[in-house]
Amino acid sequence: MKPLDWIVLLGTLGFIVIYGVWKTRGSKDIEGYLKGDNSMKWWTIGLSIMATQASAITFLSTPGQAYEDGMRFVQFYFGLPIAMVIISITVIPIFYKLNVFTAYEFLENRFDLKTRSLAAFLFLVQRGLAAGITIYAPAIILSTMLGWSLTITNLLIGILVIIYTMSGGTKAVSVTQKQQMAVMMGGMIIAGIMVVSYLPANVSFGDAVAVAGKMGKMNIVDFSFDWDDRYNFWSGMTGGLFLALSYFGTDQSQVARYLGGKSIGESRLGLIFNGLLKIPMQFLILFIGVMVFVFYQFNQPPVFFNDAAKSKVYGTAYEGELRELEAKHTSLFEQKQQAVQSMVTALKADDETAVNAAQAEVTALAAAGKGVREEVKGLIKKAAPDAETKDTDYVFISFIMKYLPTGLIGLLLAVIFSAAMSSTASELNALASTTVIDIYKRSVKQNGDATHYLNASKMFTVAWGLIAILFATYASLLDNLIQAVNIIGSIFYGTILGIFLVAFYFKSIKGNAVFFAALIAEAVVLYCHYFTDIAFLWFNVIGCVCVIVFGFILQGLIGTRNFRIKG
Repeated sequence: MKPLDWIVLLGTLGFIVIYGVWKTRGSKDIEGYLKGDNSMKWWTIGLSIMATQASAITFLSTPGQAYEDGMRFVQFYFGLPIAMVIISITVIPIFYKLNVFTAYEFLENRFDLKTRSLAAFLFLVQRGLAAGITIYAPAIILSTMLGWSLTITNLLIGILVIIYTMSGGTKAVSVTQKQQMAVMMGGMIIAGIMVVSYLPANVSFGDAVAVAGKMGKMNIVDFSFDWDDRYNFWSGMTGGLFLALSYFGTDQSQVARYLGGKSIGESRLGLIFNGLLKIPMQFLILFIGVMVFVFYQFNQPPVFFNDAAKSKVYGTAYEGELRELEAKHTSLFEQKQQAVQSMVTALKADDETAVNAAQAEVTALAAAGKGVREEVKGLIKKAAPDAETKDTDYVFISFIMKYLPTGLIGLLLAVIFSAAMSSTASELNALASTTVIDIYKRSVKQNGDATHYLNASKMFTVAWGLIAILFATYASLLDNLIQAVNIIGSIFYGTILGIFLVAFYFKSIKGNAVFFAALIAEAVVLYCHYFTDIAFLWFNVIGCVCVIVFGFILQGLIGTRNFRIKG
């Protein structure tokens, strides 16, 4: 990177950290530290909610997802606006009435300590894993692209987040996320404009969209029903709805965002704000990925986007085969480039026959090119068995590093770092608050004063930050990072949501029944994950429904007996 890029990157990150520490200095008690003194306005809540969900994985992995699979991932979010309305009407008033610090406190009031502890434990497991991935995801890609040590990159992201999250707690997370969202969305919009501007002079924006459509990338809505299909309208409206209900209604990293609102009205407006803007935001990021795909129809893409992994083949017995495949890749690209140009010409002339002929040729050449890429992946695996051969997460960062001008590279890297910091800060804050309020204060030390619990919250923030850094350092790259986070969430969220739905709506089910129903439901979800091909979004529905169904069955068997754990 050039000096200007370093100035932009470090200046942006430094400003966010210093602003967060300065703006939230002087938290004196647990109320201010974990709930921000209930001083947040609706726009701060809304932006904080969006920034918490929009991790670096969103900006690294989502464009690559669109490059490979088109726009259909946006269906994942179709149930989210409905979830925001349901939570605003039902969940927020209950949490405010009880004046809780965490979502799980409510469960002890409704059931018992063991049910509260189980829900908190499930949250800590899945969010603790996710915190490591949100650090690791950008770190491994940035370290690869910039030539940095992975450990140093993990430490840089983790320590920056720990500093201001420990200093100011929930309020520090929320106020810094406004700046982070501005950096993230501003940077992505500029990147989108630059991608379109790099298209050939004879290819208009409309032509680019038409080409993307003819190549199967504008598949926004799919009404076909398939249990094994991760992304269609039905999985988004059902599995996505249940996931959003659980994530925004029971995940402390999100609940903490709106528990700090000045009033029920401010919190509701913040959630609705998120519900209205999240789908357009995700559409924009996916669309930028599609435009990168179109760009690479006129400019030769790498045969493999992770250059560091590909370079491991050079100097081995497989180098000759790689050179041959690279030459074949170039030849196929040149043929496809001409076919795409023919498609554009036919589209301008509205010649449907010529369009269909060009489309068929492009499809055949694209399939041949995909075959070459698979062969290259096979060579990389032979030359370096531990190398990662899934390179879609490198598509967008590769484009940034190769094609964007000096200054904008630094800005887009700041986008990725900011996204990593915003999500990780929310996660550490939520992990610390849940550990202190639901475990430490309830079961370990019940008689501490306000200062003691404030200091404990700061210590647990640091502890969870170090655990996340450690996990990130020793993790291995998963299939697709954004899918990995959602899969981890889906394995646990359905069960947690089921517990809360029983608490809200099924008064006849008591603590003992729901506790054992939750254990059975989690076992069912784990079985589905490891031994079936059911798409992960359905895990949210399966887990939730199992808790309710088994809760009714067990309550009928147990009757009114409801054993409690003392403490």
